[in-house]
Amino acid sequence: MAELRTEEEQVDALKRWWKENGMALVAGVAIAAAGVFGWNAWQDYQEGKASAASLRYQHLINLTAGNDLDEANLGEARELVVEITDEHGKTLYADLARLIDARLAVAQEDMAGARAALEAVIDASGRDYVKGLARLRLARLQVAEGDAEAALATLDAGVPEALAAQRAEVRGDAFLALDRRDDARGAWREALGLAEARDQPLYGVQLKLDNLGHDEATI
Repeated sequence: MAELRTEEEQVDALKRWWKENGMALVAGVAIAAAGVFGWNAWQDYQEGKASAASLRYQHLINLTAGNDLDEANLGEARELVVEITDEHGKTLYADLARLIDARLAVAQEDMAGARAALEAVIDASGRDYVKGLARLRLARLQVAEGDAEAALATLDAGVPEALAAQRAEVRGDAFLALDRRDDARGAWREALGLAEARDQPLYGVQLKLDNLGHDEATI
């Protein structure tokens, strides 16, 4: 434009440039504005979902804080689990809600429901620690139901080292259920050793060992 000789030529050139490029410029500005608005709206939406998930999960915790839940609270809590898992299925809140649901199912003697909740965590969660925790609880349930072999297979499927002491304890429980007393003793000793090395409290294991020794002495 600096080479144009008159103001009229400059205005005329500007008009021509605007005619050729103006709509594209407006469209570009509109698209950029829509992108910024869309990103902000998406962030607001995600923050809103996270807040809703957090509030629902906190309500679930409050409902299930006591050990003596009446049927009404149990029913409400399990419905809340369904809401959390349906609407926030990929979040940590959903994983934790399913773990709570397994405990509530056991309280209602719904063993199939407890297994389903724990298996859902194992199948759906992308968090190794949470999956390992679900496997531990599933293995305990399998031992309680008389399927110790399945419990050992569940534990072998993968429990993180952070839960190694608990894994060894449940292995001991499964071995005892199979009448493999030496294996049970070894697993429980391993559990105690791991717990001591990691400064993790592990209650009841020493009592299991003591009872095992007492049983042998009376045979």
